[in-house]
Amino acid sequence: MALAAAVALPLQAKQKTGQTGYPVSQVPFTSVKISPNTFWGQRIKAAREVTVPLAFSKCQSQGRYENFVRAAHPSDSYNVEKLEPLPFDDTDVYKTIEGASYLLQTYPDKKLEAYIDSVLNIVAAAQEPDGYLYTARTMNPKHPHPWSGPTRWSKEEDLSHELYNLGHLVDAACAHYQATGSKKFLNIAERYADCVIKEVGPKPGQACVVPGHQIAEMALARLYVLTGEKKYLDQAKFFLDYRGKTKIKQEYSQSWKPVVEQSEAVGHAVRAGYMYAGMADVAALTGDTAYINAIGRIWDNIVSKKYYLTGGVGALHWGEAFGKNYELPNLTAYNETCAAIAQVYLNYRMFLLHGDSKYIDCLERSLYNGVISGMSIDGGRFFYPNPLACDGVYRFNADNTIERQPWFGCACCPSNLCRFIPSVPGYMYAVKNRDVYVNLFAGNTSTINVEGKPVVMETTTQYPWDGDIKIRMAKVSARDFRLMVRIPGWLQGEVVPSDLYRYSDNVKTGYTITVNGKVVNTGTLEKGYAVIDRQWKKGDVVRIHFDMTPRTVVANAKVKEDIGRAAVERGPLVYCAEWKDNDFDVFNFVMAKNPKFEVTDHPSLLNGIKEISAAGEAINEDSNGHVTVKDTRITLIPYYAWDHRGPGKMEVWLASALRALGRTE
Repeated sequence: MALAAAVALPLQAKQKTGQTGYPVSQVPFTSVKISPNTFWGQRIKAAREVTVPLAFSKCQSQGRYENFVRAAHPSDSYNVEKLEPLPFDDTDVYKTIEGASYLLQTYPDKKLEAYIDSVLNIVAAAQEPDGYLYTARTMNPKHPHPWSGPTRWSKEEDLSHELYNLGHLVDAACAHYQATGSKKFLNIAERYADCVIKEVGPKPGQACVVPGHQIAEMALARLYVLTGEKKYLDQAKFFLDYRGKTKIKQEYSQSWKPVVEQSEAVGHAVRAGYMYAGMADVAALTGDTAYINAIGRIWDNIVSKKYYLTGGVGALHWGEAFGKNYELPNLTAYNETCAAIAQVYLNYRMFLLHGDSKYIDCLERSLYNGVISGMSIDGGRFFYPNPLACDGVYRFNADNTIERQPWFGCACCPSNLCRFIPSVPGYMYAVKNRDVYVNLFAGNTSTINVEGKPVVMETTTQYPWDGDIKIRMAKVSARDFRLMVRIPGWLQGEVVPSDLYRYSDNVKTGYTITVNGKVVNTGTLEKGYAVIDRQWKKGDVVRIHFDMTPRTVVANAKVKEDIGRAAVERGPLVYCAEWKDNDFDVFNFVMAKNPKFEVTDHPSLLNGIKEISAAGEAINEDSNGHVTVKDTRITLIPYYAWDHRGPGKMEVWLASALRALGRTE
């Protein structure tokens, strides 16, 4: 019934607005169940058993729930800044409920549902009669949090985060409704959204402000798709249309000029990523060519000049921001976990707009490297920044060490992972008319509606450890459809869809696809997809094989930090060298030009990995200044798995006999 309700509402959107939503439609998380004991099954299990319970416990111990209780019973005696150090602390509750809601699809749990319901009782009680919901003001209206300003919205573009809170509230409420069919949370979110629509806008008597920290834009677009109420999409577009036209104009919050005039990714990388995702939403849902062109320019700037090999963004600690073009330091890279998550949001929306696999290629790179590096394998420790090198000292922590932490005072990254990891099933598939897109490869069972008829597919694979994928048609009501299998860019010799990185070896990789044991000729790829067009029947089996060979990568010569260095990839995974696996200083290793890789299974190491070793030379200088060079091999592990065995040196870009792109031999 919950699934039926979730499917029915977007159909109402078509009736009310005449629009059908995105050009390509997401297969929702409610339709995909990830298999246990697989790569993503393990991570969702960790989120269920560790991350979400930890986040709920922090909401309790850090006073997040109590803030809502105080807001329901306001008092002049409350010292808001002491009780609620950050005015966006409410979002930790929202994000945790969102993650728990996604989990309910894979792990139905009446006890968890009841717990969420009890938290929603507390949240609902804090909501003001007109829908306003912001505990940093409501608990003591005469003396609100100093970031909040004396009146509603008066400091929204600066520090208040009132609309940021709205965004996370709406996202969580949509997920909760889709997962449970209950409108309890959705009603709270709609009331706050309606309050915002009434009070914030360009009309006389309204506060003409835009979000200081973006995310409301993409959340309101989601609410529009779910409910069919165009007023929510209109409000999202207002927030974007008026950026650069209100009081605060600065690159930090991407407000230095109107969004349709922007062409470069600048400022705070999380705010930027959320705004760019919202722009892609508006572009896709309205067909506005100015938005389509602007977000295309910005995306190209990111992928061509500001994109780390791990799919992370945000080079600078100062302002947690994008750097200049090609400014991609490794040792001091910021690469906030939330910024990598934002890149997933952006790239998925770009795919829904254009149907091109290059956006899923970038999504996959961020997902397997820049995102999951932010959470330990067991789900209980976290990174805020994600550098690509570590010398054992971290200059931006008080204790000068870099090591995964059990939580943060500003908990945006752990709570964001809490909501994101369980949502991954929603990125696996998409549909457009009779085309079924297979975007990501994971063990799962999915139910996909093709022109109103269900198709049930069972996928088994050990991806990303090997490139063998089996898809079995378990139920076929729609017989005539095209299966669109993404052929990853890394398989076609393209690191990213730009000249920012390139493979520096001569390795040729390929793929094969069979249906019921017979090789199929998929012909020319369509926007990166192999097309299997046939009359399907129950029991049909598609087998896909991707060659997975370690590859060496070099950066464009304009990336000064990486000149004379090379990195190693295998499939979608970026690898790194860590102190624990090598008896020499990994900073003093030079990889051979043809390193002759060896791949070894380690099922008991780091929850099961494939380790890579490469030939090269270790350089050592003793206390007397004598230098020795020793032929040896370096051991590499997946980047996401580093710092699970104590802090120490780590490096992605190794000194190499290879030359960087653009340099002569």
